[in-house]
Amino acid sequence: MSKNIRVLLAKVGLDGHDRGVKIVARTLRDAGMDVVYTGLHRSPEEVVSAAVQEDVDVLGVSLLSGAHMTIFPKIIAGLKGRGVNDMILLGGGVMPDEDVIALKNMGVHEVLLQDTPPNQIIATIRRLVAERGER
Repeated sequence: MSKNIRVLLAKVGLDGHDRGVKIVARTLRDAGMDVVYTGLHRSPEEVVSAAVQEDVDVLGVSLLSGAHMTIFPKIIAGLKGRGVNDMILLGGGVMPDEDVIALKNMGVHEVLLQDTPPNQIIATIRRLVAERGER
């Protein structure tokens, strides 16, 4: 790609653990991506607004709280409400396998669970951005 992949990573809701997302942020930066991390306790609306404002290629939402089935629909609705249809939405953290299928069916491009190796996260993002093509 001619330009760096831009990624926004977010922690939505009451989940107060962000060690994993910080490791992912560093991994992606080390791989040459531009990374913005919004910090803890963000609302879906704040995350969507930041992703749109930063004009990112990828919005990655990390959840450990079990609220993924209510948070992702709000994020998807927020992106659609702003006319965003080319941003790649990723989920990460701890989620049951059956919920992963449901999330993909509702529009989450990929779910990278807590055991996903860093090189696989990088490869997945690069693949999804290449498949999407230039914006």
